[in-house]
Amino acid sequence: MTTVGIAEAKNMLPELIRAVEAGEQVVITRHGVPVAQIAPPPPTKRKVILGGMEGQIRFKPGWDEAITEEDLLGSRL
Repeated sequence: MTTVGIAEAKNMLPELIRAVEAGEQVVITRHGVPVAQIAPPPPTKRKVILGGMEGQIRFKPGWDEAITEEDLLGSRL
């Protein structure tokens, strides 16, 4: 982990960004107290594709048949 003061960080921002790209953690301090951290951006979300699992999911026969409350709850009635 690299720790730098605000003035130093201002003067060496490109180098600090390269360090973050390489996996290093960079903490910026003011008078020795951490005030910020440079980190990589969050991973991008995958785009949802409707129908993307079509043909890969199969339901057993009778999966949509009605059931009684007793069947649902068992013997807890």
